[in-house]
Amino acid sequence: MTHDDLRLLRAVQIAPRAPFAAIASTLGLSETTVARRYRKLVATGVCRVVGVRDPGAQGTSEWFVRIRCRPGSGGRIADALAQRRDVSWVSLGAAGTEIACVISSPTTAQRDELLGRQLPGTAAVLEMSAAVMLHRFTGGRAHYWAALTGVLTVAEEARLGSDGTRPFTDAPVVPRATVAVSHDDERLLSVLAADGRASHVALGEAAGLTPGQAARRLRGLLDQGAAHLDVEIVPEALGFTARAGLWMRVHPRSVAEVGALLPQQPEIAFAAAVSGQDNVHAVAHCRDLDALYRFTSERLGTLPGLLALEVSPIVRQVKQAGTLLDGDRLVPGRTVS
Repeated sequence: MTHDDLRLLRAVQIAPRAPFAAIASTLGLSETTVARRYRKLVATGVCRVVGVRDPGAQGTSEWFVRIRCRPGSGGRIADALAQRRDVSWVSLGAAGTEIACVISSPTTAQRDELLGRQLPGTAAVLEMSAAVMLHRFTGGRAHYWAALTGVLTVAEEARLGSDGTRPFTDAPVVPRATVAVSHDDERLLSVLAADGRASHVALGEAAGLTPGQAARRLRGLLDQGAAHLDVEIVPEALGFTARAGLWMRVHPRSVAEVGALLPQQPEIAFAAAVSGQDNVHAVAHCRDLDALYRFTSERLGTLPGLLALEVSPIVRQVKQAGTLLDGDRLVPGRTVS
């Protein structure tokens, strides 16, 4: 991957729907070159812009589920879970015998059916635990994974802020006031889930709106928090070969302090307070296992109030926010939303 590719990825992180002409002007490249390079990155499974519904905005909580399976069955169960619209971030660990995923079923009945009957009733499932997200410290909602920080100058990033994408904000995971999503909105969001850079013409055709109406409705949905634009990037393409789920047991009085410190670590892609004894969960991307060891022992190990830390290496990522993976690449066209 060239330096220009990295700069392009960072530009898309900053402004996922910015026109190629605006990105080209910022990067000092031609519009044709930017468009060609971006399409190659997408076609080769390195990155993808997708529109992701925010379950909290519609009154739905997110649950982090860990499933221990019989040897040889983990891949099959993980693949089945990844096909569900209400399941994201599906990964395999522990030599393929442990599945971790996020479940955000649209109704309590659907959630209880999956967590309370379907999964526990699966013969290959030996053990299962679930924790609800209480507070998000970083990740999602246009959070910028810090691996590309510094690739663009501060001035260049400021020039790209014109598409109105909101940065991550500290807010309740399920707000008191939910957002109503109409049938037309659903059709618009379905197109956005397949391609977060879909034109206003394409969005309007799907929702029965003019391009101008589609642009205003999309802006409204993003501003209200009904959805956000997620730039999915496979860490392996950037040389990050060791990723892990981190389950931390933190003294209650230190959870907020730890939550403020975790986003400052460039390895951390996601962090949240969750229910249960392991009350802080995070995801880390490191260059290799040695870097993961040094990060967890030398820096995470010194966090205030940390009582215990479990490092669960991910051996295969099956699904990200909405895109399926094949090995270490996103599968073009394989979005489940």
